[in-house]
Amino acid sequence: MAIRSPIVVVLGHVDSGKTSLLDSIRQTSLTEKEAGGITQHIGATEVPIEVVEKVSKPLMGLFNFRLNIPSILFIDTPGHEAFSNLRKRGGSIADFAIIVVDVIEGIQKQTIESIEICKQFKVPFLIALNKIDRIDGWKPQNTYVFLDSIKKQGQRTAEELEKRLYDVVYKLYELGFESERFDRVKDFRREVAIIPVSAKTKEGLAELLLIISGLVQRFLEERLKIDVEGPGKGVILERKEVKGLGDVIDVILYDGKIKKGDRIAFLTREGVKITNVKAIYKPEALKDIRFKTKFYEVEEATAACGVRISGEGLEEAIPGSHIYVITSEEELSKIKSEIEREVSEIIFSTDRIGVVAKADTLGTLEVLIKILKENNIPVARSDIGDITKEDIMFAYSVKEKKPEYGIIIGFNVKVDKNAEDFLKSYNIRVILGNVVYRMIEDIQNYVNELTKKKLPSDLPSVAKIRILPGNVFRRSSPAIVGVEVLAGELRKDVYLMREDGKVIGKVLSIQYEKKNLDNARKGDKVAVSIDDAVVGRNVEEGNILYTFLLEDQFRKYKEYKDMLSEEQKEVLREIANIMRKTNPAWGL
Repeated sequence: MAIRSPIVVVLGHVDSGKTSLLDSIRQTSLTEKEAGGITQHIGATEVPIEVVEKVSKPLMGLFNFRLNIPSILFIDTPGHEAFSNLRKRGGSIADFAIIVVDVIEGIQKQTIESIEICKQFKVPFLIALNKIDRIDGWKPQNTYVFLDSIKKQGQRTAEELEKRLYDVVYKLYELGFESERFDRVKDFRREVAIIPVSAKTKEGLAELLLIISGLVQRFLEERLKIDVEGPGKGVILERKEVKGLGDVIDVILYDGKIKKGDRIAFLTREGVKITNVKAIYKPEALKDIRFKTKFYEVEEATAACGVRISGEGLEEAIPGSHIYVITSEEELSKIKSEIEREVSEIIFSTDRIGVVAKADTLGTLEVLIKILKENNIPVARSDIGDITKEDIMFAYSVKEKKPEYGIIIGFNVKVDKNAEDFLKSYNIRVILGNVVYRMIEDIQNYVNELTKKKLPSDLPSVAKIRILPGNVFRRSSPAIVGVEVLAGELRKDVYLMREDGKVIGKVLSIQYEKKNLDNARKGDKVAVSIDDAVVGRNVEEGNILYTFLLEDQFRKYKEYKDMLSEEQKEVLREIANIMRKTNPAWGL
């Protein structure tokens, strides 16, 4: 079994210097090209281990280990996609992550989001504490080695860096991670290494490249073993049309080999499709992948690397999904089942109450769904691509049942032109963006606004509760009893009535474990004090009680019926039925 190159992604907050750090690694590799140079792949930069050894030579004795990985493959797809498009069932094809933190700004919202993504995909990471050249008094040194450079800084400058580094340590501790400066780490399995670095001056690049190499080699060696002659597996970063080549896909090959003429299976909107590899291309070496470049054709490629593939039908391939080289019909059947099972967890449409989630790729969609659910925002429908008429109709059907969730969230997508007028007609809220945490904030603000509308201040809450047997703490003046909220929301200052419509008293307070609460919701078991209630006279253990409403209050609720949940509507129906036993026209 051969050892493949580890796949490393770079994440961090906007303006933390992710792109600059990758540029600095590329430029360093080009400078040291006599030791092997770099190979520029699609969406990736491969740094040969000879370059790592040359840059890190002064440190090799300090860390005392021999490197045997062939290279490091840095994935430089920007932003969220760097991770989400490298997804695979149960995790990620990424082996390691660098989270870039601006030493001046510290850990920011997108940094936390990046850490959460690493946790979700179970990918180990280190912190590159970037922009140390901006520390007051910092004197750049002509070295790649941070440990050499820090010795030549003034005391105040070194202390300032130390203070800012430990601000990051403290914040990581709050997020559940032990961390330390890399040369003070006692156990790399338990502590996150922090490496001070400057993308501008390249100080610290030696430690960054060497620590990454050492960690993946020591702890992930089994994961890096591949059969170089085995069938290739890859993930699609991008699908595009290229002049002279037709429809192509840009792929990170993470296992096995792919050859010209191979049959490959890939996912489309209509299911799994098969095609033959017409050609495989690699780009010439570049300083920066964002510049245009010429491609040359190769007969085969072996993991891990980035390639461009052409073939019939690839215009239907879904970015973020996987390709598989097919060696037999039996293998094809197994792969089809695996792909279809996996995608059903990400692309779905249900009859549940929840938002519509749309994204540009399978990977970003999966991340979006996970983060929405973690923020208690239910997802009822999810799909890839721009927002369509069908999405709007679905959101409208949800809006009729629960308005706060009748919305569409689009990550890196837009509203289809054919659906724009439709959207205006149905008045559906659409939240678009490419930064998930900002979108989550927008959704929560929208839901909060709608919730405020839903219950005007002059309306008492509606609730159905049961007095729990054996939970009478005081029988009167006021009565204090344990209750379970069966439906709706119970608040202070509402009046309660029995199932026969008799009002028993007013809720003075609500408590849970001796702490006062403003409200209690369905499923809560709390103690309430009720003025004028006398247990054994006008109320009994086990009684079902309802919020008492005046007739004009009930009619007011009817005006807001499109903003009420089904649970609230059911409680209101039961209250109306009780009142109509003595007044059949009540509330009509």
